[in-house]
Amino acid sequence: MKTNFIPEIQDYLQSLWLAKGLSDNTLENYGRDLTRFNKWLQPQGRRLVEARDMDVLGYLADLTTSGAKPASVARHLSCLKGYFRTQVRDQGLAVDPTALIQAPKLGRPLPKSLTEAEVEALLGAPDTQTALGLRDRAMLELLYASGLRVSELVGLETSQVKLSLGLVQVMGKGSKERLVPMGQAAQDWLERYLKTARVELLGNSVKSVLFPSQRGTQMTRQTFWHRIKLHAQTAGIAKPLSPHVVRHAFATHLLNHGADLRVIQMLLGHSDLSTTQIYTHVANHRLQALHQQHHPRG
Repeated sequence: MKTNFIPEIQDYLQSLWLAKGLSDNTLENYGRDLTRFNKWLQPQGRRLVEARDMDVLGYLADLTTSGAKPASVARHLSCLKGYFRTQVRDQGLAVDPTALIQAPKLGRPLPKSLTEAEVEALLGAPDTQTALGLRDRAMLELLYASGLRVSELVGLETSQVKLSLGLVQVMGKGSKERLVPMGQAAQDWLERYLKTARVELLGNSVKSVLFPSQRGTQMTRQTFWHRIKLHAQTAGIAKPLSPHVVRHAFATHLLNHGADLRVIQMLLGHSDLSTTQIYTHVANHRLQALHQQHHPRG
């Protein structure tokens, strides 16, 4: 994590890390949001801890008029609420300026997904005669088979894959560990990849990273985003595609084939079932379409 935030913000991020074990990416985002508000306050001659409710309202209004979406405004407010709540509880701040401010109401957008045919086309897109293509095929197979987050996927080490058991050991958000089955197809591609392409990509270096980059180092999330978009073009998939869309496809297809919502919650690593429940909306749309297509009075 960066260390060039002002001391008030740095101390808060450190307390968050100790209390919740949040990832560096999450802490960086909180730090940037708080820094942005602190800079907005400077023309008013106030520091972050001196903010008043009218400052917060004015800041949120400026975000809105500058084109920020309701979800983005709500995220900024949530960050500020967390900060000031902690200041009141732990640092003796007299008044929480965000206490009476409500977040903008948000619609619940359906997650983008892929059809099963589109997934098959995507999985078949990499050229598995090359080391990079075989690596990408193994990554895509594992991503679709297990529903990992992209950060979880690129951060995997060889010790986390239990091929003989058909399981992958994942360290998710908040340093919470879970075991996820990978299925026979992903097992087969991983085994083939480990025997050939991974050795070629690593060269003479000895590293524990499961999916090294072309330079033999751990792949970044951005690199995998680029790779998956490249394969989407090859597969003829026109819709916007990201690793997260494949994760959504994993959950949606499980639900369509009768999986229990709580099982999907555990597989995805969601701490709250309400986060997983959005997939029921996707499944309902699918059921309605099937009913209209096949029922005599549809």
